[in-house]
Amino acid sequence: MTDEEASGAPRRGRMRRPRRVAVLGVALLALASLPWLWTTFTARGHVHAEADAPSADVVIVLGTAVAADRQRPGERLAGRLETAAALVTSGRATVVLVSGDGGGTSGDEPAVMTSYLTERGVDPRRVVADPFGLDTYDSCARARQVYGVERALIVTQSYHLSRAVTLCRHLGLDADGVVARCDGCGAALLAEKSVRDYFASGKAAWDAARGRAPAVHSPADPAVQNALRS
Repeated sequence: MTDEEASGAPRRGRMRRPRRVAVLGVALLALASLPWLWTTFTARGHVHAEADAPSADVVIVLGTAVAADRQRPGERLAGRLETAAALVTSGRATVVLVSGDGGGTSGDEPAVMTSYLTERGVDPRRVVADPFGLDTYDSCARARQVYGVERALIVTQSYHLSRAVTLCRHLGLDADGVVARCDGCGAALLAEKSVRDYFASGKAAWDAARGRAPAVHSPADPAVQNALRS
């Protein structure tokens, strides 16, 4: 063996190591992305712009932080509520189920949501509040199990919508998503929230796989059905 041949073997070994690391990195990334791919592809065909939204008796608005005064919705929540109000006004939905955390750190989300909707002309008899929609999974599970909703439109911002639709459909709701307005959402905020939702899809997949029960157990509540009859 020549000196060049002898020195070539370890050099080739050194070249292969970065390739193996790169391949391993790609494989790990693909594995980590499986939950996000699940939410993205399951929701395909069930996500709509407001103007193209289908009809349903119930529209579910998912809660998020209220404003600093604890009396008004934050910008993102206001966008969700304005979209839901427009769906009711246009006749595409009849009852609004506002689902959020009644004891949230920023304030009582469902109470603020209800007030904001009624100020915008939604009949208060057509608004039902679930104060125990503590996260997206719980909101979907409780809409089906507690309030008996079978078909619904889900309203939230674009970065959150595929995960919400997928969870609701997995939990037995015939759900279609409607992209909420988001006037104060700049590119940086949307990018930040999209990254957060990418990682949140892992928890969503885990909750779905193990059939987690909602954090708060409640008996069946006929409020939505009563609102539809009012």
